[in-house]
Amino acid sequence: MSFSGFGFKNRVALGVLALLGVMGSFSASAVAETNHATDWQLGLIKSVTPIMDEIAELHNILLILITLITLFVLALLVYVMARFNEKANPVPAKTTHSASLEFAWTVVPLLILSFMAIPSWRLLANQYDFPKADVTIKAIGQQWNWDYEYLDHEDISFTSIMKADDELERGEPRLLATDNAVVVPVNKVIHVLITADPSGVIHNWTVPNFGVKADAVPGRVSRVWFKATKPGTYYGQCSELCGKDHAFMPIEVKVVSDADYEKWLKWANEEYASKDSINDDVNVAKIKDDGKGYAAVAGALSD
Repeated sequence: MSFSGFGFKNRVALGVLALLGVMGSFSASAVAETNHATDWQLGLIKSVTPIMDEIAELHNILLILITLITLFVLALLVYVMARFNEKANPVPAKTTHSASLEFAWTVVPLLILSFMAIPSWRLLANQYDFPKADVTIKAIGQQWNWDYEYLDHEDISFTSIMKADDELERGEPRLLATDNAVVVPVNKVIHVLITADPSGVIHNWTVPNFGVKADAVPGRVSRVWFKATKPGTYYGQCSELCGKDHAFMPIEVKVVSDADYEKWLKWANEEYASKDSINDDVNVAKIKDDGKGYAAVAGALSD
Protein backbone atom coordinates (compact mmCIF):
# COMPACT_ATOMS: atom_id res chain seq x y z
CA MET A 1 0.00 0.00 0.00
CA SER A 2 1.44 3.39 -0.97
CA PHE A 3 1.14 6.42 1.27
CA SER A 4 2.47 8.87 -1.30
CA GLY A 5 -1.02 10.23 -1.90
CA PHE A 6 -1.56 10.97 1.76
CA GLY A 7 -1.12 14.52 2.94
CA PHE A 8 0.96 15.40 5.99
CA LYS A 9 -2.08 15.70 8.27
CA ASN A 10 -3.40 12.30 7.16
CA ARG A 11 -0.05 10.68 7.83
CA VAL A 12 0.12 12.19 11.30
CA ALA A 13 -3.44 11.04 12.08
CA LEU A 14 -2.65 7.53 10.85
CA GLY A 15 0.49 7.43 12.96
CA VAL A 16 -1.39 8.51 16.08
CA LEU A 17 -4.05 5.84 15.50
CA ALA A 18 -1.39 3.17 15.02
CA LEU A 19 0.38 4.27 18.21
CA LEU A 20 -2.87 4.14 20.18
CA GLY A 21 -3.57 0.66 18.82
CA VAL A 22 -0.14 -0.62 19.88
CA MET A 23 -0.50 1.00 23.31
CA GLY A 24 -3.97 -0.49 23.74
CA SER A 25 -2.84 -4.01 22.88
CA PHE A 26 0.18 -3.66 25.16
CA SER A 27 -2.04 -2.44 27.97
CA ALA A 28 -4.47 -5.33 27.56
CA SER A 29 -1.70 -7.91 27.66
CA ALA A 30 -0.04 -6.29 30.68
CA VAL A 31 -3.27 -6.23 32.68
CA ALA A 32 -4.39 -9.72 31.67
CA GLU A 33 -1.25 -11.44 33.00
CA THR A 34 -1.42 -10.36 36.65
CA ASN A 35 -3.85 -9.33 39.36
CA HIS A 36 -1.77 -6.36 40.40
CA ALA A 37 -0.17 -3.31 38.81
CA THR A 38 2.83 -3.92 36.55
CA ASP A 39 5.62 -1.81 35.12
CA TRP A 40 4.61 0.19 32.04
CA GLN A 41 0.96 -0.74 32.51
CA LEU A 42 -1.57 1.40 30.69
CA GLY A 43 -5.18 1.74 31.73
CA LEU A 44 -6.94 0.47 34.82
CA ILE A 45 -6.20 -2.82 36.50
CA LYS A 46 -8.30 -5.90 35.66
CA SER A 47 -11.80 -5.71 37.10
CA VAL A 48 -13.32 -8.64 39.01
CA THR A 49 -16.38 -7.01 40.61
CA PRO A 50 -19.52 -5.32 39.26
CA ILE A 51 -18.55 -2.02 40.88
CA MET A 52 -15.10 -2.04 39.30
CA ASP A 53 -16.75 -2.84 35.94
CA GLU A 54 -18.80 0.35 36.30
CA ILE A 55 -15.73 2.36 37.32
CA ALA A 56 -13.81 1.14 34.25
CA GLU A 57 -16.77 1.86 31.97
CA LEU A 58 -17.14 5.40 33.34
CA HIS A 59 -13.38 5.94 33.02
CA ASN A 60 -13.42 4.87 29.36
CA ILE A 61 -16.41 7.09 28.55
CA LEU A 62 -14.81 10.13 30.17
CA LEU A 63 -11.47 9.40 28.51
CA ILE A 64 -13.13 9.50 25.08
CA LEU A 65 -15.07 12.63 26.02
CA ILE A 66 -12.06 14.56 27.30
CA THR A 67 -10.05 13.50 24.23
CA LEU A 68 -12.74 14.89 21.91
CA ILE A 69 -12.91 18.13 23.93
CA THR A 70 -9.12 18.48 23.84
CA LEU A 71 -9.00 17.94 20.07
CA PHE A 72 -11.85 20.44 19.56
CA VAL A 73 -10.10 23.11 21.64
CA LEU A 74 -6.82 22.43 19.81
CA ALA A 75 -8.60 22.84 16.46
CA LEU A 76 -10.08 26.15 17.61
CA LEU A 77 -6.66 27.41 18.71
CA VAL A 78 -5.05 26.41 15.41
CA TYR A 79 -7.88 28.05 13.47
CA VAL A 80 -7.62 31.28 15.45
CA MET A 81 -3.83 31.43 15.04
CA ALA A 82 -4.09 30.78 11.29
CA ARG A 83 -7.12 32.95 10.57
CA PHE A 84 -6.57 35.96 12.81
CA ASN A 85 -2.82 36.51 12.90
CA GLU A 86 -1.47 39.87 11.77
CA LYS A 87 -0.26 38.59 8.41
CA ALA A 88 -3.54 36.94 7.39
CA ASN A 89 -5.76 39.63 8.93
CA PRO A 90 -3.97 42.98 8.89
CA VAL A 91 -7.16 44.93 9.62
CA PRO A 92 -8.66 43.58 12.85
CA ALA A 93 -12.43 43.40 13.27
CA LYS A 94 -14.14 45.55 15.89
CA THR A 95 -16.61 42.91 17.08
CA THR A 96 -16.78 42.97 20.88
CA HIS A 97 -19.21 40.13 21.60
CA SER A 98 -21.56 37.60 20.06
CA ALA A 99 -24.76 36.61 21.83
CA SER A 100 -24.98 33.26 20.01
CA LEU A 101 -21.36 32.41 20.78
CA GLU A 102 -21.74 33.32 24.46
CA PHE A 103 -24.90 31.22 24.64
CA ALA A 104 -23.10 28.26 23.07
CA TRP A 105 -20.07 28.33 25.37
CA THR A 106 -22.39 28.48 28.38
CA VAL A 107 -24.94 25.83 27.40
CA VAL A 108 -22.64 23.26 25.75
CA PRO A 109 -20.40 22.81 28.83
CA LEU A 110 -23.55 22.55 30.94
CA LEU A 111 -24.84 19.75 28.72
CA ILE A 112 -21.47 17.99 28.86
CA LEU A 113 -21.41 18.16 32.67
CA SER A 114 -24.97 16.81 32.80
CA PHE A 115 -23.95 13.93 30.55
CA MET A 116 -21.03 13.17 32.90
CA ALA A 117 -23.13 13.49 36.05
CA ILE A 118 -25.70 10.79 35.22
CA PRO A 119 -23.33 7.77 35.16
CA SER A 120 -21.31 9.28 38.02
CA TRP A 121 -24.36 9.50 40.29
CA ARG A 122 -25.44 5.99 39.31
CA LEU A 123 -22.01 4.61 40.19
CA LEU A 124 -21.91 6.49 43.49
CA ALA A 125 -25.36 5.19 44.42
CA ASN A 126 -24.37 1.60 43.63
CA GLN A 127 -21.19 1.89 45.69
CA TYR A 128 -23.21 2.87 48.76
CA ASP A 129 -26.20 0.62 48.12
CA PHE A 130 -25.12 -2.26 50.33
CA PRO A 131 -26.69 -5.64 49.53
CA LYS A 132 -27.14 -8.12 52.35
CA ALA A 133 -23.77 -9.48 53.44
CA ASP A 134 -22.77 -13.12 53.08
CA VAL A 135 -19.48 -12.51 54.92
CA THR A 136 -18.56 -9.61 57.22
CA ILE A 137 -14.93 -8.83 57.99
CA LYS A 138 -13.39 -6.18 60.23
CA ALA A 139 -10.12 -4.64 59.01
CA ILE A 140 -8.07 -2.70 61.56
CA GLY A 141 -5.19 -0.50 60.45
CA GLN A 142 -2.19 -0.72 62.79
CA GLN A 143 1.26 0.86 62.64
CA TRP A 144 2.09 -0.68 60.17
CA ASN A 145 0.11 -3.77 59.32
CA TRP A 146 -3.50 -4.94 59.12
CA ASP A 147 -5.49 -6.96 61.65
CA TYR A 148 -8.57 -8.87 60.53
CA GLU A 149 -11.54 -10.36 62.34
CA TYR A 150 -14.29 -12.48 60.75
CA LEU A 151 -17.34 -11.23 62.60
CA ASP A 152 -19.38 -14.29 61.61
CA HIS A 153 -16.75 -16.53 63.24
CA GLU A 154 -15.57 -15.30 66.64
CA ASP A 155 -12.46 -17.49 66.71
CA ILE A 156 -11.03 -16.25 63.41
CA SER A 157 -8.81 -13.21 63.85
CA PHE A 158 -5.27 -12.69 62.66
CA THR A 159 -2.58 -10.17 61.83
CA SER A 160 -1.42 -9.76 58.24
CA ILE A 161 2.20 -8.68 57.73
CA MET A 162 4.13 -8.12 54.53
CA LYS A 163 6.48 -10.93 53.55
CA ALA A 164 10.18 -10.17 53.46
CA ASP A 165 12.01 -10.74 50.19
CA ASP A 166 13.52 -14.02 51.38
CA GLU A 167 10.04 -15.31 52.35
CA LEU A 168 8.44 -14.87 48.94
CA GLU A 169 7.28 -17.96 47.10
CA ARG A 170 7.42 -18.35 43.34
CA GLY A 171 5.07 -15.91 41.61
CA GLU A 172 4.38 -13.76 44.68
CA PRO A 173 4.86 -10.02 44.09
CA ARG A 174 7.38 -8.14 46.18
CA LEU A 175 5.94 -5.63 48.69
CA LEU A 176 2.40 -6.99 48.13
CA ALA A 177 2.37 -10.58 49.41
CA THR A 178 1.48 -11.15 53.09
CA ASP A 179 1.97 -13.98 55.57
CA ASN A 180 -1.79 -14.23 56.26
CA ALA A 181 -4.21 -13.44 53.46
CA VAL A 182 -7.88 -12.55 53.72
CA VAL A 183 -9.89 -15.43 52.25
CA VAL A 184 -13.40 -14.91 50.84
CA PRO A 185 -15.78 -17.02 48.71
CA VAL A 186 -16.38 -16.21 45.06
CA ASN A 187 -19.69 -14.67 43.96
CA LYS A 188 -20.61 -13.70 47.54
CA VAL A 189 -21.28 -10.24 48.96
CA ILE A 190 -18.47 -9.26 51.31
CA HIS A 191 -18.80 -6.35 53.74
CA VAL A 192 -15.57 -4.93 55.14
CA LEU A 193 -15.81 -2.72 58.22
CA ILE A 194 -12.70 -0.56 58.27
CA THR A 195 -11.23 1.21 61.29
CA ALA A 196 -7.87 1.95 62.90
CA ASP A 197 -6.22 1.62 66.27
CA PRO A 198 -7.63 4.49 68.43
CA SER A 199 -4.09 5.42 69.46
CA GLY A 200 -2.81 5.25 65.89
CA VAL A 201 -3.16 7.19 62.66
CA ILE A 202 -5.37 7.17 59.56
CA HIS A 203 -4.80 4.32 57.10
CA ASN A 204 -6.67 3.36 53.94
CA TRP A 205 -7.90 -0.09 52.84
CA THR A 206 -7.69 -0.32 49.05
CA VAL A 207 -7.97 -3.21 46.58
CA PRO A 208 -8.00 -1.84 43.00
CA ASN A 209 -9.37 -5.03 41.38
CA PHE A 210 -12.47 -4.75 43.58
CA GLY A 211 -12.98 -1.01 43.13
CA VAL A 212 -12.94 -0.45 46.91
CA LYS A 213 -11.09 2.25 48.82
CA ALA A 214 -11.93 3.69 52.24
CA ASP A 215 -10.08 5.45 55.05
CA ALA A 216 -9.43 3.61 58.29
CA VAL A 217 -9.97 6.40 60.81
CA PRO A 218 -9.18 5.90 64.52
CA GLY A 219 -12.39 5.86 66.55
CA ARG A 220 -14.67 5.61 63.51
CA VAL A 221 -15.84 2.93 61.12
CA SER A 222 -16.02 3.03 57.34
CA ARG A 223 -17.66 0.36 55.23
CA VAL A 224 -17.15 -1.01 51.74
CA TRP A 225 -18.55 -4.01 49.91
CA PHE A 226 -17.52 -6.13 46.97
CA LYS A 227 -18.58 -9.26 45.12
CA ALA A 228 -15.64 -10.90 43.40
CA THR A 229 -16.73 -12.91 40.36
CA LYS A 230 -13.39 -14.57 39.55
CA PRO A 231 -11.25 -16.75 41.84
CA GLY A 232 -7.69 -15.61 42.32
CA THR A 233 -5.33 -13.67 44.55
CA TYR A 234 -5.71 -9.90 44.50
CA TYR A 235 -3.54 -7.25 46.07
CA GLY A 236 -3.84 -3.75 47.47
CA GLN A 237 -1.95 -1.35 49.70
CA CYS A 238 -2.57 1.28 52.31
CA SER A 239 -3.37 4.39 50.29
CA GLU A 240 -3.02 6.98 53.03
CA LEU A 241 0.33 8.47 54.08
CA CYS A 242 0.39 6.88 57.52
CA GLY A 243 4.01 7.03 58.65
CA LYS A 244 7.49 5.68 58.07
CA ASP A 245 6.34 2.17 57.06
CA HIS A 246 3.43 3.31 54.92
CA ALA A 247 4.86 1.51 51.89
CA PHE A 248 5.04 -1.80 53.73
CA MET A 249 1.49 -2.63 54.80
CA PRO A 250 -0.05 -4.42 51.80
CA ILE A 251 -3.40 -6.17 51.48
CA GLU A 252 -3.77 -9.67 50.04
CA VAL A 253 -7.20 -11.19 49.36
CA LYS A 254 -7.71 -14.73 48.10
CA VAL A 255 -11.03 -15.41 46.33
CA VAL A 256 -11.82 -19.12 46.38
CA SER A 257 -14.68 -21.49 45.63
CA ASP A 258 -17.35 -22.23 48.24
CA ALA A 259 -15.86 -25.66 48.92
CA ASP A 260 -12.35 -24.27 49.42
CA TYR A 261 -13.74 -21.50 51.62
CA GLU A 262 -15.41 -24.06 53.91
CA LYS A 263 -12.11 -25.96 54.11
CA TRP A 264 -10.30 -22.74 54.98
CA LEU A 265 -12.85 -21.91 57.70
CA LYS A 266 -12.21 -25.28 59.37
CA TRP A 267 -8.47 -24.75 59.13
CA ALA A 268 -8.69 -21.16 60.39
CA ASN A 269 -10.87 -22.12 63.35
CA GLU A 270 -8.19 -24.57 64.43
CA GLU A 271 -5.26 -22.33 63.54
CA TYR A 272 -6.47 -19.19 65.29
CA ALA A 273 -8.65 -20.65 68.07
CA SER A 274 -5.76 -21.04 70.51
CA LYS A 275 -4.47 -17.52 69.89
CA ASP A 276 -5.62 -14.42 71.70
CA SER A 277 -7.96 -12.14 69.78
CA ILE A 278 -5.98 -9.35 68.21
CA ASN A 279 -6.31 -5.86 69.62
CA ASP A 280 -9.33 -6.30 71.85
CA ASP A 281 -9.36 -2.56 72.57
CA VAL A 282 -10.66 -1.87 69.06
CA ASN A 283 -14.36 -2.64 69.05
CA VAL A 284 -16.59 -2.24 66.03
CA ALA A 285 -20.26 -1.37 66.24
CA LYS A 286 -22.81 -4.17 66.19
CA ILE A 287 -24.40 -5.14 62.90
CA LYS A 288 -28.13 -5.25 62.61
CA ASP A 289 -30.52 -6.06 59.77
CA ASP A 290 -32.69 -3.07 58.94
CA GLY A 291 -35.43 -5.27 57.48
CA LYS A 292 -34.74 -4.18 53.89
CA GLY A 293 -32.10 -6.73 53.07
CA TYR A 294 -29.25 -4.39 53.96
CA ALA A 295 -26.87 -4.56 56.89
CA ALA A 296 -26.57 -1.34 58.84
CA VAL A 297 -23.95 -0.24 61.29
CA ALA A 298 -25.49 0.68 64.61
CA GLY A 299 -23.90 2.43 67.52
CA ALA A 300 -20.42 3.84 67.62
CA LEU A 301 -16.90 2.64 68.21
CA SER A 302 -15.87 2.45 71.80
CA ASP A 303 -13.19 4.81 72.99
